[in-house]
Amino acid sequence: MSDNTADQEPSGAQKMFGEFAPGLVHFTDDVLFGEVWKRPELGAKERSLITVAALTAGGNTEQLVFHLEYAKQNGATESELIEAITHLAFYCGWPKAMSAMSVAKQVFAGGNQ
Repeated sequence: MSDNTADQEPSGAQKMFGEFAPGLVHFTDDVLFGEVWKRPELGAKERSLITVAALTAGGNTEQLVFHLEYAKQNGATESELIEAITHLAFYCGWPKAMSAMSVAKQVFAGGNQ
């Protein structure tokens, strides 16, 4: 973990898995979000759109709740995310896109600022 972990609020992974799966917490916090997401070849918005597309295509709607909000924090608009999911219906299947859109509707209804 990073040196200043005691000064920071625990990450989502730490809250979910803490002592139960410290290796997964480490790879999530330090490698995935600490290194991979910070690589300069793609911006955070692009990485978020790719991640939403991958989660939609894989039918991983549980993870979409976090990543749709994260995409908004990274500069993606709700309209862009809705359009991305609509576009994905033709490539990953209607049921997966409909499930993802249901999650997006719930997230955006509760998260509008």
